[in-house]
Amino acid sequence: MSGFLLWLISTILLVAVGLTVTYRRIDLKTSTITLGIALLAYAFFSGSHWSWLILLWVAFGALVAVNLPAIRRERISSPMLKLYKSMVPTLSDTEREALEAGTVWWDGELFSGQPDWSKLTSLPAPQLSEEEQAFLSGPTDELCRMLNDWEITHELADMPKKTWDFIKKQGFFAMIIPKEYGGLEFSPLAIAMVLAKISSKSVVAASTVGVPNSLGPAELLLHYGTQEQKDRYLPGLASGKEVPCFALTAPRAGSDAASIPDTGVVCKGEFNGEEVIGVRLNWDKRYITLAPIATVLGLAFKLYDPDHLIGDEEERGITAALIPTDVDGVEIGRRHFPLNIPFLNGPTRGKDVFLPIDCIIGGPEKAGQGWKMLVELLAKGRGIVLPANAMGGGKAAVCSAGAYTRIRQQFNMPVSNFEGVGEALARIAAHTYTITSAVTVTATAQCRGEDPAVPSAILKYHCTEMGRKIANDAMDVHGGKGIMLGPNNYLGRGYQAIPIAITVEGANILTRSLIIFGQGAIRCHPYVLHEMEAAREPDFEKALHDFDRYLFAHIGAAMSNAARSFVNALTHARYSNIPVYGSTARYYQHINRYSAAFAIAADVAMLTLGGALKRKEMLSGRLGDVFSSIYLASMVLKHYEDQGRPAADLPLVEWSCRNLMYQAQEQLHGFLRNFPNRPVAALLRVLIFPRGRTYSAPSDELGQKIVQLITHPTETRERLCHGIYMHPPEAGNPLGQLQEALEMAEDMVPLEKRLRDAVKAGVIRDEEMPKQIDAAEREGVLTGDEAARLRVFDSKVMELIAVDDFDGAELAQKSPKRPRRKKKAATKSAKAA
Repeated sequence: MSGFLLWLISTILLVAVGLTVTYRRIDLKTSTITLGIALLAYAFFSGSHWSWLILLWVAFGALVAVNLPAIRRERISSPMLKLYKSMVPTLSDTEREALEAGTVWWDGELFSGQPDWSKLTSLPAPQLSEEEQAFLSGPTDELCRMLNDWEITHELADMPKKTWDFIKKQGFFAMIIPKEYGGLEFSPLAIAMVLAKISSKSVVAASTVGVPNSLGPAELLLHYGTQEQKDRYLPGLASGKEVPCFALTAPRAGSDAASIPDTGVVCKGEFNGEEVIGVRLNWDKRYITLAPIATVLGLAFKLYDPDHLIGDEEERGITAALIPTDVDGVEIGRRHFPLNIPFLNGPTRGKDVFLPIDCIIGGPEKAGQGWKMLVELLAKGRGIVLPANAMGGGKAAVCSAGAYTRIRQQFNMPVSNFEGVGEALARIAAHTYTITSAVTVTATAQCRGEDPAVPSAILKYHCTEMGRKIANDAMDVHGGKGIMLGPNNYLGRGYQAIPIAITVEGANILTRSLIIFGQGAIRCHPYVLHEMEAAREPDFEKALHDFDRYLFAHIGAAMSNAARSFVNALTHARYSNIPVYGSTARYYQHINRYSAAFAIAADVAMLTLGGALKRKEMLSGRLGDVFSSIYLASMVLKHYEDQGRPAADLPLVEWSCRNLMYQAQEQLHGFLRNFPNRPVAALLRVLIFPRGRTYSAPSDELGQKIVQLITHPTETRERLCHGIYMHPPEAGNPLGQLQEALEMAEDMVPLEKRLRDAVKAGVIRDEEMPKQIDAAEREGVLTGDEAARLRVFDSKVMELIAVDDFDGAELAQKSPKRPRRKKKAATKSAKAA
């Protein structure tokens, strides 16, 4: 063997050893010993030039020095700590509270670059209790049966009184309230399933039910209220006697909720004939759901204590309080009209409203902790209500679009047979599968005690955005049927409502560009938050000890992620560890690859851009998209396992995962193209895409397989549509009627074929279907029974594809009298001193 070949083989083996210990995240001491032995062998066998060996031994000596804590801290960690303090921006109290909200779950594993799949696979499959299932099939079905969307949205601009009474009586507002206070005490999964079913029938009803079971007075009381407050309010909220709302958004403070201008001043005043210490409140809020009829108003405001009546601090910060709306100075009653979706939403104002100090949720001890309360609860509720509504809307779209395009014919064949229509149908079905996976798996984690803050933001953003795509595609395949409003339109109002979900609970643009990665980069990263906490430690020796530990763990993880990203990209991750084998195994491996790629990209971005990354919203948005894609793909795989790995559903799993992995690839590519430090971007591209971008979007063939699954009454379609109001096929239930027509269409296939053949042969010359059926019966092409069945089917199809028309006078509604702003009469003496 030639000297050069021996040197080359030895060098490759040495590099392989280095890559292996780095890839496997072997601890520092073991890695040093392993590399030392490898270097000795290399020096002995490779025949390398002495100068090259000296360089290698010097590098190895530096590695040995790193193993010595005293030297490492003095020479490396101490200067790095000082530099770190100068680079890392100071966190405000509100930012720190937002970062500390909720828990870190599977998102933390993905951020590590080496996900431990057992943390996800050990999660039990979603399971409702018997009581929860009975509520779904009982009161929830009954509510859906009562809902007439045209009556609600066009004729009344509200739900009928009997519907309101039913909602209150059956406890729909009390799903989160414990039984001891008269509530239902349902799990997050049950709440999501209830909302999904309602949203498949009425967006107004779903919004109305969702808000009291999310961020509102009940949730705040349960977590932070005093026992006296709980005893006072929760039974009334559970029974429906009290109607809650929560007022946060102000005209000058929307997404920047921490800058709310509404104030409360601690002072002495008269209340119920006695002088007490209380709060004088002034506010101006808008976009508040249920505010027009609320009896209990949760309020976020800035509290001031100029006379130090409850403590030494004058500015106490954001505080949350409960305001009975029947006290003097409270204004409610006016309504907003959000895109023709008339759920009760409106402004509220307060002028010199005085209440005792115990109106503060949790009492005066909780003064100034309102922002912490809000972000902690938002971390939980944001991942349930709007994603569940998107799930219900998506399932309804699969049900309606799959059936409608099958029974609607053009050019003598179902429109679902056209590839352009099929392309949209595949997207509808796969996006719905992704949403369903994310909602059910994440809600199950919440049932087990997790409150994953970053995944809740991922679900809020991506489920509502996929809901928007689903609505667009469903409208496209329905054509004119979808755009003509009226009692027969089951798509229009849901389509109109989409921007509402996009906007509320944190506008989607902000959620994507600032929260998913901005919060995730610190909250979910295994080391960054610990490093920041160490840097804030006033005791330098303690700070140095902690910082040193986390810094070198961070460096080791970053090096490992660089190696893992490079190796997995070269090998297409074929040798990475996964929890399952079979048809979905490769997708687990792809997630492993992109987890490492994302982790190294995030680390490099934070290292090179520092605090400036916070302002590079397009870069952080792309990183957030990568993180979201691998999270959602892992939810799809877990959902598939939870459902028993039905082979028929594989096209949906494959389309969803391939689409998400393709998005991850393209967003990483966009991140690298726009990264300001071009040499660093070039190095990252070598680590992430050494073979170029090799992932492709879902194929047309795969999409057509999905079309066949949802345009016929298959088990896959049944699983995908499960949980919406689809049965029975009665008047007022278009989804049930469409499903019935779809099932009938299967039986009509041979009859329709005979009829077409007879028309082609000239036996039947009529153009209209009813006349063709009559002629077919006369000519013996169809028996009397067959002709009767075909007539029933044709009549049902014509009913379902019918659109509404109106007399012009019906549409020219009289302009209603503008309602006056409702100012509650004073029932309590509330004169501020």
